[in-house]
Amino acid sequence: MAVEQIKVKEADDGMRLNRWFLKYYPNLTMGRLQKLLRTKQIKVDGRRAEAGLKLAAGQIVRVPPLKNDEADPEKSRQPTAGEAAFIRSLVIFKDDNVIALNKPSGLAVQGGTNTRFHVDGLAEALKFEKDDKPRLVHRIDKDTSGVLLLARNRKYAELLTKAFREHRLPKTYLALTVGVPHENYGEIRAPLAKSGEKMVVRPDGQPARTLYRVLDNAGGHFALLEVSPLTGRTHQIRAHLESIGCPIAGDDRYFGPVRQKFDLFADKLHLHAYKIDLSAIYNKQTVIEAPLPDYFAADMQAVGLGLKI
Repeated sequence: MAVEQIKVKEADDGMRLNRWFLKYYPNLTMGRLQKLLRTKQIKVDGRRAEAGLKLAAGQIVRVPPLKNDEADPEKSRQPTAGEAAFIRSLVIFKDDNVIALNKPSGLAVQGGTNTRFHVDGLAEALKFEKDDKPRLVHRIDKDTSGVLLLARNRKYAELLTKAFREHRLPKTYLALTVGVPHENYGEIRAPLAKSGEKMVVRPDGQPARTLYRVLDNAGGHFALLEVSPLTGRTHQIRAHLESIGCPIAGDDRYFGPVRQKFDLFADKLHLHAYKIDLSAIYNKQTVIEAPLPDYFAADMQAVGLGLKI
């Protein structure tokens, strides 16, 4: 790979140099970046630069030859026509600042080991009239369906990231569970800690709180729950519902010691990010809803559950 001379875009005006590299070269470690800066292999407008330098639109960043994994060629790969049509078909909301997708179960949000097909890798097809691709501002599990937000500019990326961190954007999920909670309304307060590939309730875990409401139940065997996480722990909803004896149908990780399958249900996780309230960002009532996947709606009907919100 040859030396690159890259012009700073308007959208990156004011961004620190280390964050700029994190954005465009996500596989370049901070240690390696510091070494390249220290040895003057990275320069801005021909001058030595520090990691915290604030860039200005129009400046030229000298990027030295990088290893293939550092350059991350997969990230810059252009989606095929079919991939572009697919990701665009998921759009349920779009304005100048935000795009919302109805992400299907099974589609990863970001890449990882053996994961080459993911939302972040397809986001180039969501630029529409913008110069830059939209940026992820939160995540949902690969197997969870529903609302996923991307910011279309730096300002809203920062606004949304901060709002998510401060829990000012209420999220509502729908879960089809095996088992019915004892109470129709409740709050699960149970600290969660990582144990292998799972999160488990443990006294020394991080505080976690989840509200739930029973929308309908089928003979005491299955329930449709409206669930709102008040904290943002990994797999929080899945672990919390398992902890009260109501694991989510189709969950291959949080179902006690053995996964339980049902012939009448699709073999998918029945957890759906149903809606998100962006009123705190828009300063007016703004709620985005994602329709249920066909299999979820069909499986509810199969056991006589109805959506009563």
